[in-house]
Amino acid sequence: MAARRILLWNMMRVPRRTVRDRSNPLELLSEDEIFMRYRFRSATILFICSLISDTISHQTQRSCPLPPLLQVLAALRFYATGSFYQLIGDSLCVSKSAVGRAVRAVTSLLSALSARFIKFPSQNDISSIRTKFYQLAGFPNVVCCVDGTLIRIRCPVQNEAEFVCRKGYYALNVQMACDATYRFVNCVAKWPGSVHDSRVFKESSLARIFETNARTGLILGDSGYALKRYLMVPYLTPSNRAEENFNNALCRTRVTIEQAFGILKRRFPCLQIGLRVQPEQACSIVVACVVLHNLGIERQDIVDIPPVNRQIVDEVALPAVNGVRNEGKAVRDHIAQTFFAN
Repeated sequence: MAARRILLWNMMRVPRRTVRDRSNPLELLSEDEIFMRYRFRSATILFICSLISDTISHQTQRSCPLPPLLQVLAALRFYATGSFYQLIGDSLCVSKSAVGRAVRAVTSLLSALSARFIKFPSQNDISSIRTKFYQLAGFPNVVCCVDGTLIRIRCPVQNEAEFVCRKGYYALNVQMACDATYRFVNCVAKWPGSVHDSRVFKESSLARIFETNARTGLILGDSGYALKRYLMVPYLTPSNRAEENFNNALCRTRVTIEQAFGILKRRFPCLQIGLRVQPEQACSIVVACVVLHNLGIERQDIVDIPPVNRQIVDEVALPAVNGVRNEGKAVRDHIAQTFFAN
C-alpha cells in the first residue's frame, strides 16, 4: 500500500525544469579560435550585437530566452559553416529550434541594414576608386566591376523550373558589383537561377544610376552583358593589337569581382555549399552575408587590403556620344585606340 502511494505521488509531481548552463564563448576562446569559428574577432562581434541587440532582446519572466550575443553567435556559426541547426545548437548548448529562430531573426535584421553597408560610392569617393582600378591594369575611369554568381538552394515549392540554373541545379542568380577594395557596392538577390545576367542588370538600380547620369565613370562586365556607353565588355573577336590589349586590361581589372566572390564564399561557406531554405529566406541570407562582408572590410576584420599608391588619376575625357547609334561601341573603340594602341 505504501509503495502504491509513493508511485502515485511520483506520477502527480511536476517535474523540475532543467536549465542548461549558457557560457560565453568569447570568454572561453582565444581571438584566433573566435575568428576561425565565427569569422570575426570579438570586438566586431560585439559591434554587430550593438547594431541589432535592441530588436532581438526578449524580456520575459516565463522562460530563459537566448541573449542577443548567443543569437548572433548562432547565426555567425551558421554563415561560417552552413551546418545543421542541431550541430550548431550542440556547440552552444541551445536547442535546434532556438538556433533556427536566431538565424532567421539575425538574418532579417542584418539584411535590413543593407542600405547602410551596401551602397554606391558618392561622387567625392569615385576619384580614389578610379585611381585604384587604374593601377591594376591601366584601364581608365572604372568605378566598379559587375557579375552574377549562382547560390545553390533547396528545391522551391513554387515555380520550381524557374530556379534551375544553366548548371542544372536549383539556384539564385545574384548580381553583385564591387570596387577595387573588394567592397560590394551593389547586391541584387531576388532573381531565379534561370534568369540571364543581362536581364538582372537591366532591371537593377545600378543600371538606373548610370542611365540617368547620376554617376560618371565606367562599369566593367564580361561578354554576357550588353555593351553600353558606361558598361564596357570585351571584344568578342579582336582584330588588332589595341583591341587585344583592351581585352587583356579589362580582364585583369574585372577579375576583382571574381576575387570578391571568392573572398565572400570562403568567409561564409554557407553560400558555397548551398542553402537548405526556400528562396525568400535564401535571398535574405545572401544579403546578410554581404552586409557582414562589407562591415568586416570597414572594421579591417575580414580581409587584408594591400596598400595602394595614392597617386591621383584624373578622369579621362570620353567622346560625346549621347544619341549616337552604337554609342557603347564608340566609347570602347576610343578607349582602345587612346590607351591600348601601343
